[in-house]
Amino acid sequence: MKKRKLSIPHFQAAAPLAVVCNILLVYVAYSITRLVFFLENIRQYTHLMQWDRAWQMFWAGLYFDSSAIAYTNILYLLLMLFPLMKKETAVYHRICKGVFLVVNGLGLSLNLMDCVYFQYTSRRTTMSVFNVFGADDKVGSIIGLEFLNHWYLVLLFVVLMALLWICYVTPKPIKSVAKYYIVHSVSLLLIGFLSWAGMRGGFWDNRPIRLSTATQFIVQPNDASLILNTPFSMIRTVGKNVYEMPDYYANEEELEKVFSPIHAPFVADSITTKKNVVVIILESFSREYVGYFNKEVLPGYEGYAPFLDSLASQSLTFRYSYANGRASIDAMPAALSGLPMFKESFVAASCATNHLEGLAGCLTTMGYQTAFFHGAPASSLGFQGFTKSTGFQACWSEEDYDADPRTHGEADSDNWWGIWDEPFLQYFRMKMTDMQEPFMTTIFTLSSHHPFQIPEQYKDVFPEGELPIHKCIRYTDHALREFFRAASQEPWFKNTVFILIGDHVNKSNHEEYKRGMNMFSSSLIIYSPSGDITPGMRDGIAQHTDIYPTMLNYLGYDKPYMAFGCDLLSTPADQTWAVNYLDGIYQYAKNGYVLQFDGEKSIGFYKLTDYLMAHNLVEQRSEQQQQMEQEVKAIIQQYMMRMLENRLVPEGKEADK
Repeated sequence: MKKRKLSIPHFQAAAPLAVVCNILLVYVAYSITRLVFFLENIRQYTHLMQWDRAWQMFWAGLYFDSSAIAYTNILYLLLMLFPLMKKETAVYHRICKGVFLVVNGLGLSLNLMDCVYFQYTSRRTTMSVFNVFGADDKVGSIIGLEFLNHWYLVLLFVVLMALLWICYVTPKPIKSVAKYYIVHSVSLLLIGFLSWAGMRGGFWDNRPIRLSTATQFIVQPNDASLILNTPFSMIRTVGKNVYEMPDYYANEEELEKVFSPIHAPFVADSITTKKNVVVIILESFSREYVGYFNKEVLPGYEGYAPFLDSLASQSLTFRYSYANGRASIDAMPAALSGLPMFKESFVAASCATNHLEGLAGCLTTMGYQTAFFHGAPASSLGFQGFTKSTGFQACWSEEDYDADPRTHGEADSDNWWGIWDEPFLQYFRMKMTDMQEPFMTTIFTLSSHHPFQIPEQYKDVFPEGELPIHKCIRYTDHALREFFRAASQEPWFKNTVFILIGDHVNKSNHEEYKRGMNMFSSSLIIYSPSGDITPGMRDGIAQHTDIYPTMLNYLGYDKPYMAFGCDLLSTPADQTWAVNYLDGIYQYAKNGYVLQFDGEKSIGFYKLTDYLMAHNLVEQRSEQQQQMEQEVKAIIQQYMMRMLENRLVPEGKEADK
């Protein structure tokens, strides 16, 4: 008895119709990946659970899918429709099918990978990802782990590719030479024109669609990522300077009257003591995780960081505090150089070579010894290059820890990113004791990071929380407790100001932290053991970019400097502010309100106490809203102008450095 062979359907149609059918298949596959993106991140999109809203998002997504599909299938369309009869062979069309499967398989895989990566960035991946992670040898391991954790996405990719392969339509041969050339020539012109329109996003627009075009269709800022797709986001950022000069103000003199990032030299009557400054950047420490900050937002909530609760109660804190970016690489330019993230992370953008000052460099001119610490390899995330460019005299990493005879070396590695937080914080303490006062140091922790593991000996001590990261927050909080306990015995402790911030916000399990400005709510604590900075929660707004001017003014730095922030110790509460950027939307908080601005117009205006951002007041056009709109325009224009013209340092100062 003969075995039956598996019969694969073989669909045929005239060449133009075959091309159209195959491209429609890709549209269906892209829509499926968007649905999966929505379901995988449904906690971010609970406000879209109504059918009409979700449908609007998916319909708008086709606009950007058309652009991505047209770009990625240029070669395929040309191969299929170019009028040359000699190419019409079975081998040639197998090559065409192979090109079709490869290019569209790549696009689908990018969309599916972003279903997971979006949870940590709240934005679609752009080409900057290669600048950030290109040299990091840990990334391969993380990707491998994610394949295992999200096996169903890998399975879905296989199914989608199988459908594209099985349902692929091959062209029927046309025997008449004249008919062949007429059909192929006309089809190439017509489909080529439609593809050109698809790439641009329409027939009549003067400018092609951009990432920011998605803001036209959104309900909340992070909705833009649902509308976009990853191939489009990457194509639109290939080799491009993402910064563009707006023309809100006609000249620089007019602009300066509204906002200037240049801070005048601070003049003090007398500076008797040069305080040490220690900046502790805590990986993923969202404000949400610390109970002390949630007495008003989440009454009765305890959080996962009891030590930080205690430390915050003895420190200067603020009613509202925000990060200026959504990724680890955004925290250092903000906190140490007063530079927020607009459009693209500074260290990954084309302007990353611009001359930039920093807290370390400024304090070096005042006689400070400076050092940066990170438990990962020296090349990780470009930290070493950034710290050197902004004036740090030393950069201590995993390799230095392993070589120090006072440590356990590689035995303290988490086997993913670097050294566990508890031993590395103790190393940090020992190295500071070796340093000469006054010193300025920064440490960037890493244990509260994907893949969310803690040392084996603590697995029964710090149990799982509602989210995988919660046990890691408990562990790092414990590591901080041990660090401060040991540091308090050091001779330099009381002469030190500690600033603790969360680098960015991570996953949330409370609706109050899934909306607009609240997606940037970050821990910010200023602790002075000597008590010369009065503790207590002030009724104001703080952001990462405030740390740079606050410390320079506090220490009596006597030269001009640039910072997109203010001195928190001397600025009245109603004049403190914060700004950030998410998928085409600038968010500007000041004096009890937050404005959402899409680069052309205000699309949202909310009270800061409206944590769910349920009541949009933008149509009321209040006087404060109009004032804030003018101010955020000035902030944006100053940022773009100085970034594009390499003017991130006050004029005349660069030559003195």
